[in-house]
Parts: sequence; C-alpha cells; structure tokens
Amino acid sequence: MSKLVWDQTGERFYETGVRNVVLYVQNSDGTYGKGVAWNGVTAITESPSGAEATALYADDIKYLNLISNEEFGATIEAYTYPDEFAECDGSANIFTGITVGQQNRKAFGLCYRTAIGSDTDGNDHGYKLHIIYGAKATPSEKAYSTINDSPEAITFSWELSTTPVSFDTKSTGGTTLKPTATITIDSTKVNKTNMDALEAYLYGVDASSGVSATDPGLPLPDTLIGLLTAQN
Repeated sequence: MSKLVWDQTGERFYETGVRNVVLYVQNSDGTYGKGVAWNGVTAITESPSGAEATALYADDIKYLNLISNEEFGATIEAYTYPDEFAECDGSANIFTGITVGQQNRKAFGLCYRTAIGSDTDGNDHGYKLHIIYGAKATPSEKAYSTINDSPEAITFSWELSTTPVSFDTKSTGGTTLKPTATITIDSTKVNKTNMDALEAYLYGVDASSGVSATDPGLPLPDTLIGLLTAQN
C-alpha cells in the first residue's frame, strides 16, 4: 500500500458554468413533452434540504438518530425564458399576446450541463449532465426599473420544489433505490457511445445528420439508465 499524495498533476479537478438548458413540460400521465431550449440562464443553484437528525434518548444516553427524508429544490436565474415556461409560471395565454396570471402551475423537467475542468485540460476535461424531474416553480418577484445611464437587464428568478419519481429494480440491476428528483451523469466516467445516445434523446436529432429526425425528450429514470448501460 503506497502513501497518499495530494494535488498531483492532472488530478486537480473543478466544476464550473451552466449551459445547454432544456425545459420539458410534464404531461398529465407523468411523461414529459417536447424539450425546448432555455436561453439566457445565468445560474442554477441546487438546494437539497431535509436529512435532518432527530435524537432519541433512552436509559440516560442517546439511543439513536432518526433522519428525516431529503428533498431536492433549486433556484433558476435567467434574463429570459421560453414561451412554454409561462404555464409553469402560473400564466395562461388566452389569445395571441394576451397572458393571464395566477393560474395553475404545470410541473416540468430540466436538463443542463456544467463543465468539469482540470489543471491540465482547463474547462475541457469533461462535463456533467444534470437532470431534474417533477419540478414546480413558486411565484417570483419581478423588479422593473427605469432605464438610466447605467442600464441593466432584468433578471428573473424562480425557486423550484420537486416531486421524486420511482425506479424499477429491473433497470438498476436489482438494487432498490428511493425515488429521486435528480440524476447527474459524468461524461468522464460513462461510455461515450451511451452518452451520445442519451444526448440524442435529450436534445433531439436533426434529419441532416443522416438518421431519422427525433424531437428532444426527457427520459424517465428507467429509460435513462437503460440508455447509459446498454451494451455496444
């Protein structure tokens, strides 16, 4: 057994950026509709909560800790949003150009990409795909101010809560997993062919690529795992 060594060349990793954000509005049957590009996203902050310990005491000692369920939340900050997000933000378009607020909010899914960097490759070492399921946006503040000699674009912000989705043990190789609202895929650790298949599903395929065109979609966890574990 060799001695531990820290900060060796090629092993100084970090994560940065957010890009390629895709919105998928959820259907009434729990599946997701056609994905649309979400431009102008400046930040996505993941905010897990819960998993808090409640101590139980017996015989004058700490008997055990009960851990509460963990929940996943997030915050999106952006300069703009796609038209399809309006119904997720409690708005309804009754006629072209006429929007009514305070309506029912639709659930949705998200996909976005962050860069994995290293000391030798910079920001091009690899990337992670982040998937969020069952998200709902809470009402958000929108601050409009006068244009002056130091103009700034309005930044929109939404806090998200989520409802987890279940796994089938067949897709996990028999491993029992709790329902989840988020899955992260690391391109440096997943087979490239499988990663390409997942991205084709998430982003869609153009007919000019020589194969049948497909619309972008969000695979549920069982389908996603199947894509990433398929034998090539």
